[in-house]
Amino acid sequence: MNEADPICPLCLRPIPPGVKQSVHHLIPKLKGGKGGPTVLVHHICHQEIHATLTEAELAREFNTPEALRAHPHLAVFFEWVSKRPPEFHARGRSSLRKQRSRKRRR
Repeated sequence: MNEADPICPLCLRPIPPGVKQSVHHLIPKLKGGKGGPTVLVHHICHQEIHATLTEAELAREFNTPEALRAHPHLAVFFEWVSKRPPEFHARGRSSLRKQRSRKRRR
């Protein structure tokens, strides 16, 4: 870890070279965000965003790092993951939307 490493604006951990990372479009490309602002985040943080929120929710309400950190579920996740080392990565969970859909079909 180096002082020059970028900081994930979501979990506030450094992102050292070689750590799984993603570029998150603050407004999804499918909702007009192509070429718009992006932020570099840990891959696990990016996975959790997309497992929790729809593209429409991201475009409409959660299009800043501050708004993402304020989301009730994501705030708990970012607080939890912030206590892990920067290289920590776990298999992502399935989307909440997919889980809800499965429950409705039963």
